[in-house]
Amino acid sequence: MAQIITVLGMVIASQPIGEYDRRIVILTREKGKVTAFAKGARRQNSSLLAATNSFAFGKFFLYEGRSSYTVHQAEIQNYFSEFRTNLKAVWYGMYFLEVADYFTKENNDEKEMLKLLYQTMRALLSPSVDNELIRYIFEFKSMVINGEYPNIFECSKCGEAVKSAFFEPEKFQVTCKNCTEDVKRNYELSQSAVYTLQYIAGTSVEKLYTFTVSPDVFLQIKKVIEICGKKVIDRKFKSEEFLQNNNF
Repeated sequence: MAQIITVLGMVIASQPIGEYDRRIVILTREKGKVTAFAKGARRQNSSLLAATNSFAFGKFFLYEGRSSYTVHQAEIQNYFSEFRTNLKAVWYGMYFLEVADYFTKENNDEKEMLKLLYQTMRALLSPSVDNELIRYIFEFKSMVINGEYPNIFECSKCGEAVKSAFFEPEKFQVTCKNCTEDVKRNYELSQSAVYTLQYIAGTSVEKLYTFTVSPDVFLQIKKVIEICGKKVIDRKFKSEEFLQNNNF
């Protein structure tokens, strides 16, 4: 008899299979990213009908097969059903799911990414932080968790701690004003912008979405994070194109 395992996670992708089944991808605390099949999940009377939708977060009880998992049961703690009435939030949410799917791997420790994803979804439902700021915080923290970001705490040349600084896109590094050689080709960051990037990189996930920034600081960090994203991520996401086309 196949063994049943219990995982805590969020459905980050869901697609129909055949007439009544679903194939889902779950980002889990215990197993990293896993793919599972939910038989009969699209039947109207199925207990897995809502549990296998994207965004569903909770416990999943899976049969562990030789090459895949089968969903036996689920205990969902949060469906994020509020997204159904908020088109803007749901498309940001879909984008975050795609980014999480891109960065995570099977049988890898993805606890921090799962925490980040969950806290980001909660932030989307809060009016206190702008959705676009949430986006760039999420993107940069995702890169930090995966170790693919420039060191924004100290100058890459002299090693001194930086306050205001220059970001050098071609070298993917930060330098202090004394060490920057080509001011015109590099991007100047104010002390507030540097501090914001340092805060995102260094603070715990639970405290990420507790601040706002001035329009000027936002434009500075947006520029840096967009440059980092183009260097680290080698694809365009479908939901990202929708966000751009609809000025979200």
